[in-house]
Amino acid sequence: MSDPAVAACQCAITDCDPAANVATVRARLAGLDDRVDVAIFPEYALTGFVADDRIADAALARAGPELDAVVDAAASADAAALVGFVEDAGDALYNTLAYVAPDGERTHYRKRHPWGDEADVLDAGDERAVVETPVGRTGLLTCYDLNFVRESAALVDAGVDALFVPGAWPASYASNWDLLLRARALDGVRWVVGCGRTGARTLGDPGEYAGRSAVIRPDGTVRARLGRGERDLVEPLDPGLLAEQRAFVGSVGE
Repeated sequence: MSDPAVAACQCAITDCDPAANVATVRARLAGLDDRVDVAIFPEYALTGFVADDRIADAALARAGPELDAVVDAAASADAAALVGFVEDAGDALYNTLAYVAPDGERTHYRKRHPWGDEADVLDAGDERAVVETPVGRTGLLTCYDLNFVRESAALVDAGVDALFVPGAWPASYASNWDLLLRARALDGVRWVVGCGRTGARTLGDPGEYAGRSAVIRPDGTVRARLGRGERDLVEPLDPGLLAEQRAFVGSVGE
């Protein structure tokens, strides 16, 4: 049996245009390599983001048709999908991830640490999320969550084998994204897969995104990395390598 494989589906996003973004996600899922067990998309993959009233109009319900379309595409691809969106929860808006299994089961995570002007329009989540995936127990983090060591430590205690991290990191801070992905792999002795938004903002202040999706080994070294192209980074995550590294360093968290 082959090792489970992940795809970081690096792409540009159109801010406040869910229809265009859902079409992109569906097309990328349809075109996946047959080896892929999990496809990870960037932060806000379905909605994009802008820090004003327009984001409320673009926000999606968890049970809305846009997420249903992703569920159908994931089932057709026979792969799990991790997609981000601004969630309309009725009384608040959140930066939310949905992990969708091929059988349609969904797990949600609301970003716990809004960055910059996100906090002006979105509420912070208050729960962590761990999901069973083809690569083992996996913790979900979103972009700026990487900066907080206590999140990493809590997921060590939860016994995760991998972290999946959708991001929308500014190009001007790309080196911090690189460093933090490696640090979170090393301090938990686990695989880390970061999928970054690429391209430019389409609403609000001008700016470029870093891209630089990466798969980081449990020893903190880079297994593979993209630049800024709209491409899939497909890599197997070897459970034997994880076990070997954990045996080398001793029990994690002691």
